[in-house]
Amino acid sequence: MTQVLDDTVLTLYSGVRERSQALVVTLSAEDMCVQTMPDVSPTKWHLAHTTWFWERFLLLPELEGYVEFNKEFNYLFNSYYERVGARHPRPERGFLTRPSLDEVMAYRAHVDAGMRSLLVGDYVARNPDAEALIRLGIAHEEQHQELLLTDIKHVLSRHPFGPAAYPAGNTSVSAPALGWVEFDGGQYSFGHVGDGFAFDNESPVHEALLTPFALATRAVTNAEYQAFIDDGGYRTATLWLSDGWGTVLGEGWQAPLYWRRQEDGSWNEFTLAGEAPLNPHAPVTHISFYEAAAFAEWAGARLPEEREWELAARTAGGAQGRFMDPAIAAHPAPASAGEGLVQMFGDVWEWTRSAYSPYPRYRPAAGAVGEYNGKFMSGQLVLRGGSCATAPGHVRASYRNFFPPDARWQFSGLRLAKDI
Repeated sequence: MTQVLDDTVLTLYSGVRERSQALVVTLSAEDMCVQTMPDVSPTKWHLAHTTWFWERFLLLPELEGYVEFNKEFNYLFNSYYERVGARHPRPERGFLTRPSLDEVMAYRAHVDAGMRSLLVGDYVARNPDAEALIRLGIAHEEQHQELLLTDIKHVLSRHPFGPAAYPAGNTSVSAPALGWVEFDGGQYSFGHVGDGFAFDNESPVHEALLTPFALATRAVTNAEYQAFIDDGGYRTATLWLSDGWGTVLGEGWQAPLYWRRQEDGSWNEFTLAGEAPLNPHAPVTHISFYEAAAFAEWAGARLPEEREWELAARTAGGAQGRFMDPAIAAHPAPASAGEGLVQMFGDVWEWTRSAYSPYPRYRPAAGAVGEYNGKFMSGQLVLRGGSCATAPGHVRASYRNFFPPDARWQFSGLRLAKDI
């Protein structure tokens, strides 16, 4: 990886830490302590865990004379790093009334001071592997910024009056008509290329054979998904994968996670700006892989393979799109009109039908940081493209997100594909 000056690394570090702080300005201390389901972590925990990462992997081993803030935090705020030690159970993070929010903020300040001490000298220049670890830490905190937003959305959605966390953005435009872009079959290379940061699961570069396919020009909209609902989509077993149909029956699914039917039959949607009438032109979001696959079956299409999506994304002009803005509510907006593929990046993560598995010749990194991605390569599906809650600059065409097939609390939607 190309080395950069320490002050540049310090600027990147300070920027990501400041963005985390900006995301919680409008939240109360009480907002930040709640856990509404096992997949949701309290905001306070995200703020502490991302701080723990810097302390555990950079400051304790690298900064001479650094004083650990609180030894108990290694147990409380470790997420899943087995090599680092035992950890508090994830479903019980909401039980942690202590440390207080004030103490967590003091922890952040303590670690930030330590990181400034580490980076003001020539630490990066003297340590060839330092930049890669720091950029991993930055990407890690960006991931938790997204989780912070999706988790606090679930928390506030359980309040009887659905309070707003952030002001709403402008989403008044109409979506363009859905079209198709065709791609030739052939042998192509996939995976991350270049000197920029990427996670280990995006490598190594490898070749794969694709048959000709077409990809929809934009994501599926709320109006299109509502037509699926109105046509009995949640009552038609033949549209669903077996596990998906069992989940529909067991969970009583009738619509995407935050849709709320009104007395007149219309739909509202809970957003981070509070409850609002459903925007028919915006991409459908907060759907599971099962729902995405059922819709695709109903539409006479299918979900894309992840390598099909990656090949198509390379033609989309870079990872430009609607990403996180700490000043407004994260919420997908209608696609902009344009030629060819639009909305490939940002707005909603797009489910693929590809299992999350290692690329050929993949090996996880050595040490505890090697537990970051490889250990989860079982029972999950790949999503691509980022969302309105993803930090700007975080994703790229080769980026592989992954969640279990029943996950709905992320900003996940779909784009159709078909064989040609």
